[in-house]
Amino acid sequence: MRLSSLADYAVVMMSATARHCGGVARLNATRLAEDTGLPLPTVQKLVSRLSAAGLVETGRGAAGGFRLARPAAAISLADIVEAVEGPIALTTCVDADRHDCAVEGSCRVRPHWGGVNALVRDALASVSLATISSSAGPEPVEPTLSQLDPALRPGAGVHA
Repeated sequence: MRLSSLADYAVVMMSATARHCGGVARLNATRLAEDTGLPLPTVQKLVSRLSAAGLVETGRGAAGGFRLARPAAAISLADIVEAVEGPIALTTCVDADRHDCAVEGSCRVRPHWGGVNALVRDALASVSLATISSSAGPEPVEPTLSQLDPALRPGAGVHA
């Protein structure tokens, strides 16, 4: 499982925007492309998508450019990924509008994908842009199997 390059670049770009602007000043795409090493057309494309999602505000003219639409602490990784990728869905099973699975009628795994998908989305939603744009690195977080599935907790399923 891997984010697309565009989603990854959007996170890099939003992090740099948060560090430069703090939500107040405006930044232009050329400067951001230079600072991040991303190609200017990619930055422009992402500004358009992030603006459409309400994550950045854009302005034209001498005081133009873009800035965060809300404080970095109020923007999550899930917000950024969904602005670029659409709703987070690990499989088509979690998409209620899709019914194109060949084994849908007999699948015993499908009922579990919604919960797994929710855990992944919640994990991304729990990390703010403020956290990833700070100069201090966060404490490493390594979820355990017991956090992902209560049945895997020590002692689960063991009967005396």
